[in-house]
Amino acid sequence: MEKILVSACLIGRPVRYDGGDKPSGAETTLKRWLDEGRLVPVCPEVAVGFPTPRPAAEIVGSTAVGKDVLAGQARVIESTGCDVTNLYIKAARDTVALAARHDCRHAVLTDGSPSCGSTFIYDGSFSAVTVSGAGTTTAALQAAGVRVWPETQIAALEDLLKRAEP
Repeated sequence: MEKILVSACLIGRPVRYDGGDKPSGAETTLKRWLDEGRLVPVCPEVAVGFPTPRPAAEIVGSTAVGKDVLAGQARVIESTGCDVTNLYIKAARDTVALAARHDCRHAVLTDGSPSCGSTFIYDGSFSAVTVSGAGTTTAALQAAGVRVWPETQIAALEDLLKRAEP
């Protein structure tokens, strides 16, 4: 059975920056996968020591994305002005190692997050403006060969797995 890395907030754990979770609309599928032992839950930020709740963070720069942070060309800044770039880089690396330990070839991560976003993130202005692109953890996972899915595409991943698994 294929293991899937999953954002802990998507399975009801209150680990988001605001202290909440994030319903995905696919709770039935995620619950079944969890019961099957298929899911490897992670919150990259909490795993490296961020508290819950915590200040919102964004990748600074209207066109900067996660791969730019990993390359040292952009920063992750909290709404308080605190630079948390190094912790986001550590979170990304640690999550890649976790995926490798569990042989996860797929991940379902929370879109919009500066860490887990896969189709969009916020632009660093803290004004709810989004840009296309991936967060730091997603960029690192993709570079390691893990296919990252936003929570809006869980059904597509489920279909892929049904076709691939006996």
